[in-house]
Amino acid sequence: MTMRATDAVKPSTPPGFLAGARAALATNVNLANLLTFSRILLIPVFVVLFANPTPDRSLAAALVFIVAAVTDLLDGYVARRTGQITTLGKLLDPIADKLLVLSGLILLVQFERVAALVAIVIIAREVAVTGIRAIAATEGAVLAAETIGKWKMAMQVVAIAMLILEGSLEAIAWPLHLLGTTILYVALTLGLVSGGQYLANFWRQVAAKYL
Repeated sequence: MTMRATDAVKPSTPPGFLAGARAALATNVNLANLLTFSRILLIPVFVVLFANPTPDRSLAAALVFIVAAVTDLLDGYVARRTGQITTLGKLLDPIADKLLVLSGLILLVQFERVAALVAIVIIAREVAVTGIRAIAATEGAVLAAETIGKWKMAMQVVAIAMLILEGSLEAIAWPLHLLGTTILYVALTLGLVSGGQYLANFWRQVAAKYL
């Protein structure tokens, strides 16, 4: 007897896999994570606008940058208020923050509004802290964001927004470059202090166990 092609056993997706996929989708698709995704999607919009910083495009880029930064406040608030704290959100939120700030810094260096050395130190700090937190996570330790680190992030956003707007708001007599640069240096100092706190916590929770 010959077996027809239609009689062959067709591969099927295990019901458990489908159920797990649906559960993961239902867990991760929430307002808090959608706000985080929106921040990531706004980054290329900001980059395109600020790649050619005419006064109008710089103003639009600053508005997009500020809106993206505001979503950082909203997603954390929504996640805590509604209990929508997920592993995906914990992963994407700091990545989105760093992409937003570092994109702004790199473009500002290109247009000579931020010193390259300042940007390098800030980027090095972010990479180091991300690495420390990743290593701690593999050891089951959680290094929570310090209050100083949160202030650092807020001041970075304010400083970058001011430097983006430099030359765009001629009606405003504020020295935006001076203010933005000063605030960025304060943010840099706070970043180094909070980086030291992360390193100290990492030493206590992880590194000390192997000595």
